[in-house]
Amino acid sequence: MLTSSHHQNGPAVRQRFLLKLSGQAFAAASGQGIAETSLSRIAEQLNWSRQQGVEIALVLGGGNLIRGAQFSYLERVTADRMGMLATVINTLALQESLRQAGLTVCHQSAVPLSWDEGLDPHSARQALRRGEIVLFSGGTGSPLVTTDTAAALRAVEIEADCLLKATRVDGVYTADPRCDPQAQRLNQISYDEVIRRELGVMDLAALVICREYRLPVRVFSAWDPEDNLKRALAGEPVGTLIG
Repeated sequence: MLTSSHHQNGPAVRQRFLLKLSGQAFAAASGQGIAETSLSRIAEQLNWSRQQGVEIALVLGGGNLIRGAQFSYLERVTADRMGMLATVINTLALQESLRQAGLTVCHQSAVPLSWDEGLDPHSARQALRRGEIVLFSGGTGSPLVTTDTAAALRAVEIEADCLLKATRVDGVYTADPRCDPQAQRLNQISYDEVIRRELGVMDLAALVICREYRLPVRVFSAWDPEDNLKRALAGEPVGTLIG
């Protein structure tokens, strides 16, 4: 059984993760929409991890449906609100997929919805202890920040042991590997170094929150290799650790 390093002096407890998944994790090959195969793959890996005793909460992006930057002709606040609703759509799709897999799900949204209970960290922690998967949608509920910031906030609120950020690259590099063939992947790096070198791993607000609360962040590729998400949720040292 995995144990939390945050509670070494007390009784053994289960590992608790906040997983940030971008909207691209749900997309079809075109990079848009929601693919049934993507939902099934995510649900299968989350189901496996829950069976190992891992406590899992998720914050989802919405870029597969809407990216605020696309709407330069709209006011930023309006575009960001549209993005928040996109995260709700992704969350509802994943919620249904998880329920079909036999998992119990708790959905809390920063955007007021008539069918969920709203944000409540205490209730979310109780749900995790009961073995439910907790899904947070709606970002922070406020414009002008990304879902990275929402992930950092929710991770602190649920007292997560680590924030797992699943991306399209396999960690943090010294430069953008798509532009610089000499870029090297780092196994570990400090919050301050990420900020100083402007590596673009997460938005600044999210990094500052993680640094203030000493919340480790693991950046990794969700699907390369196929079992990477399982490995990250098992506490294996995939990708890059920020902390």
